[in-house]
Amino acid sequence: MTVEHPRHQLVEALTHPVRFSLVAALNAVDSIDFATVRDQLQVSDSVLSRQAAQLEELGIIEIKKGYVGKRPRTWLALTRNGRAQWAAHLNALQAIARGETV
Repeated sequence: MTVEHPRHQLVEALTHPVRFSLVAALNAVDSIDFATVRDQLQVSDSVLSRQAAQLEELGIIEIKKGYVGKRPRTWLALTRNGRAQWAAHLNALQAIARGETV
């Protein structure tokens, strides 16, 4: 019987550093506004927008647009699926760090 290395359990979409950091930030909150997470991750609007759109296409995050007063705002949140994928990705990373095989 062949034992699978835990790297095969990594979520491919979360291996990109900005996407990884974005999902980590979203995991800590219910939702967060675009500008706050942009500043927290220290990336440009275009980088965050592109990475968030990719995660939204995969059903990992949800992007909501609205207004605060007359000012447009964008909020980002993890979906239920996104939280499950994040947990699976972290479990795989921890297994790799411990030198385990599945």
